[in-house]
Amino acid sequence: MLSEVVEAEGHLIDSHIMEQIFDAVVEHNGRFEVEKFHIGRTNSDPSRLRLRVEAPSQPEMSRMLTQLLGLGCTPVDGGDATLETVVRDRCAPEDFYSTTNHRTLVRHAGEWIEAQNQRMDALVVFAGGQAFCRRLRDIRAGDRVVTGMRGIRVIPESKERDRLHFAFMSNGISSERQVDTAVQQTASLIRQTVASGLRVVVVAGPVVVHTGGSTPLSRLIRGGFVHALLGGNALAVHDIEAALLGTSLGVRASDGRQEEHGHRNHMRAINAIYHAGGIREAVAGGRLQSGVLYEAVKAGIPFVLAGSLRDDGPLPDTITDMNAAQDAYAEQLKGAGLVLCLGSMLHSIATGNMLPGWVRIVCVDINPAVATKVSDRGTGQAVGVVTDVGLFLEHLARALVPA
Repeated sequence: MLSEVVEAEGHLIDSHIMEQIFDAVVEHNGRFEVEKFHIGRTNSDPSRLRLRVEAPSQPEMSRMLTQLLGLGCTPVDGGDATLETVVRDRCAPEDFYSTTNHRTLVRHAGEWIEAQNQRMDALVVFAGGQAFCRRLRDIRAGDRVVTGMRGIRVIPESKERDRLHFAFMSNGISSERQVDTAVQQTASLIRQTVASGLRVVVVAGPVVVHTGGSTPLSRLIRGGFVHALLGGNALAVHDIEAALLGTSLGVRASDGRQEEHGHRNHMRAINAIYHAGGIREAVAGGRLQSGVLYEAVKAGIPFVLAGSLRDDGPLPDTITDMNAAQDAYAEQLKGAGLVLCLGSMLHSIATGNMLPGWVRIVCVDINPAVATKVSDRGTGQAVGVVTDVGLFLEHLARALVPA
């Protein structure tokens, strides 16, 4: 049996990390012995675990250590991280370390250095005495990247220890959660985020328009509770269609009935923006005078529209280069403290994959599978609120921007 000694520190019991560590060892046909365990006795006092693990072969030991590393276990005698030089653009060494969205430290010259721009599925590059998470497509010849599993420390996010403070954050995804309770707690999160100087980023799908959420979301923007708006071409098209023609996908907002020849209204909206030269130009020229995009322009908050294969038009403001769209999203997510995802599975998952694990995500959708998929694809900090998006936004606007 091969043997290694690993250590972990944090709220290991509250976050159920310790049981996951033990399970990981057993799953890889290994054995473990707890050499030392200190239980944290206060909210600020972490627990500390020292564990000897054994595995019957080197491949199983490597797989075990890989999984344990993601749970915050670091080999005691790991030494410095191994660095290898990239010989060709976008071609990393075979054994490169692939990051998680958890806070990551890399040991270099005997010191632990925290990686900047933390995100999942990235490489760690050393430059100028610092470590950076960098996407594979951004790797260049001459970069020094971390390889192997040695000299790496991952710090998983801890579960909320204050049971009464945003308690719904620990309850996962439930269609039985009271909407008013979730709204009040989300409103508190937004206030806390703004007060701490961090940004509230809204990721929205066209369902915001279909469910009547445009008006309350506009109020939130005017109230200063939204600092960036991310979405797809459809969000803007349907929002502008509603503002110009009073319909959404040809359905009248006033009575929910189909407008005669309304199927062409979204194309008329796109055409109007092309005539104006763009969304900002339409606002400046007085062509666009209401809606979510109008409020974003008037408030001076940035918006990013990421295109897709199925887009009509698309609008001149829509970014159709997916790499450029990813970069634009990532730029607006810098400094985010809370991301509010509203009725968009694809954009919610994409946004979650760009975020470090300590940025809170509240995912609101009528379909519980959406929030589940966001969490299953690595964004474990996401919390689902299963309800009508328009209803949720109306209640949230009342809580934050009283009439």
